[in-house]
Amino acid sequence: MEAKAIAKYVRMSSMKVGVVLDLIRGKDVNEAFAILNYTPKDAAEVVNKVLKSAVANAENNMNLDPSRLFVAEAYACSGPTLKRFRPHAQGRAFRINKRTSHVTVIVRERA
Repeated sequence: MEAKAIAKYVRMSSMKVGVVLDLIRGKDVNEAFAILNYTPKDAAEVVNKVLKSAVANAENNMNLDPSRLFVAEAYACSGPTLKRFRPHAQGRAFRINKRTSHVTVIVRERA
C-alpha cells in the first residue's frame, strides 16, 4: 500500500526542488521532516507541505500506520514555463523563463 501527494505548478524550477528531494528519498518520514526543517532552501518548505499531505493521505485514506512510513519515491517534473521579456541593449528584448514544476512524493509502509 502506498499513498501519494502532488503539488502542481510550483513556481520553482524542478532542478532546485530535486536537490531537496534527493535529501529525503528513502528516509523514514520523521527523519525526512527533521531534515526539511533544517534545510536552508526555499524548496524545503514546498516539499515539507507535500510530504505532510502524503502522510495525511496514508493515515486517513489508506489506514496506514504513520510511524512506519518512509519516503518511497520523490521526484519533480517540469511544468509549463512562463515566458517574460525584459528590455535589452539596442532596443532588443531579452526573454526570461520563469519555470514551474510538479512535485510528487510517495510514501509506503515498511514491512
